[in-house]
Amino acid sequence: MSTNVDNFSKAALSGNTYVLAPLPYADNALEPVISANTLSFHYGKHHKAYVDNLNKLLADTPLAGQSLEQIIKVTAGQADKAGIFNNAAQIWNHMFYWHSLSPKGGGEPPVALKQKIEAAFGSVDNCKKELANAAVTQFGSGWAWLVQEGDKLAIAKTSNAETPITRNSRPLLTIDVWEHAYYIDFQNRRPDYVNTVLDKLINWEFAAANLS
Repeated sequence: MSTNVDNFSKAALSGNTYVLAPLPYADNALEPVISANTLSFHYGKHHKAYVDNLNKLLADTPLAGQSLEQIIKVTAGQADKAGIFNNAAQIWNHMFYWHSLSPKGGGEPPVALKQKIEAAFGSVDNCKKELANAAVTQFGSGWAWLVQEGDKLAIAKTSNAETPITRNSRPLLTIDVWEHAYYIDFQNRRPDYVNTVLDKLINWEFAAANLS
């Protein structure tokens, strides 16, 4: 799978069928922060269910075979297309999330990204604090994002399956705060999950590759 946001749909599509794109690492590679047990449910069941559902919803329709981005953008905000939007967006969001994590994550961002972070937030630590706050304060299920808006970076949060690609912003990385992302390993301690991910797993290289 490409590690740039612009090519994600290619890994999720085979002809007119949507497929479960492979993880970019072994299912135990994120331990001890995120266990193989969590990934077996989160990736192997939740993510897979979105793929299976989307294939059923789009069978023999004009949207079949279109990229996830195209489907998300044309169905966003349409009540009669909510099922299609939710499943397509959740496939995309999850693919993006897997790449936002790395067994070699954490540490310092690459220079070009670090400069933009410092311009927007003052420091990498301040960026992490704002991203953590967005993740922890997202009510219910959703996502926290580092995004690029024009030439500036910003923090955003979305609920349920919502995603920045329906807005005028470019996602750089995300943290999944649906309960199934962390409950097996952290129970109700969402702040611990978020802060540990930011310290140990967050993939700054991926975020840098997504800069426009």
